[in-house]
Amino acid sequence: MAYIKLYRKKLVHNYKFLKKLFDKHEKDWAIVTKLLCGNKLYLREVLELGIQEVCDSRLSNLKKIKELKPDIQTVYIKPPPKRSIKNVVKYADVSFNSESSTIQLLSEEAVRQNKVHRVTIMIELGDLREGIMGENLIGFYRKVFDLPNIEIVAIGANLNCLHGVMPSQDKLIQLSLYKQLVEATFHKKIQWVTGGTSVTLPLLFKRQVPKSINHFRIGETLYFGKNLETGKAIRGMKTGVLRLYTEILEITEKPKVPIGELAENPHGEVYEVNEEDYGKMSYRAIIDIGSLDILPEYLIPDDPELEITNASSDMLIIDLGNTKRNYKVGGIISFKLKYMGALHLLNSDYIEKRVQ
Repeated sequence: MAYIKLYRKKLVHNYKFLKKLFDKHEKDWAIVTKLLCGNKLYLREVLELGIQEVCDSRLSNLKKIKELKPDIQTVYIKPPPKRSIKNVVKYADVSFNSESSTIQLLSEEAVRQNKVHRVTIMIELGDLREGIMGENLIGFYRKVFDLPNIEIVAIGANLNCLHGVMPSQDKLIQLSLYKQLVEATFHKKIQWVTGGTSVTLPLLFKRQVPKSINHFRIGETLYFGKNLETGKAIRGMKTGVLRLYTEILEITEKPKVPIGELAENPHGEVYEVNEEDYGKMSYRAIIDIGSLDILPEYLIPDDPELEITNASSDMLIIDLGNTKRNYKVGGIISFKLKYMGALHLLNSDYIEKRVQ
């Protein structure tokens, strides 16, 4: 059975690196746990790091987090569905919002639950995901700042998550100015400007993050140790916190080109034959993972000599080249993971989760 392994020492190392970095720059921060897909084994590892705030985009995950550590601050990092308002107030201490009518419902539910629900107002900065337009901020804030049992604690923005718009010093200054505008207009204090994510860290290294951007939400960099601007490892951080291990089910020398009339496979693809491969043979390994679990393009074999050739729903084909090397049936082939690949695997009930 294929399994994904979390390396505890690497995770702890990366957490300490980030904590030291944010302490140095006087920034508050939270860990984003949505990659872990609510897996309690891995959630425990994150919650034991010592972080005081976690962010997730699934209420079922926040529920598990509250069960594991009731006193930690939980943040629901997308606009709440109206049909889930009760559970948003129950399991999320803070939620990201961009609709005043939703905040009205949160207020009513918070009154019923005798709780104060904290709100971050999301502002659109160009990536066209969630967020109100900046010119509407004053009117929006006027509708919601005095609602019962609601506390507006932050304004924030998301970049790079949808269309790939990168954060910049100018965009972060723009977000900071919105905070100043609200405070000057309403004489109300906005405690946090949450404009930082993993993709914003390179600006922090360059000292291009305004002081008023005082809150970061970090997921990918914690788990992968990567600079998302360059794609390279951050000096001082560990890569490979998560790694995939698969078992070889078959090794056979076979033709490199399929034999027979070609039509669409179940993925709707028609295989394109490389004419240079006619008459050639290679050793091919079948491993116990498929496109149901992860798309091949999200996998990076630890052995650079291996080539992923194709995948069915439950099996993946590896070209071993002209020699079997030391590989054998029952042996293990391991992979580094891209972020979306790890997300798919952690969401799969068919992949065992381990900690070392």
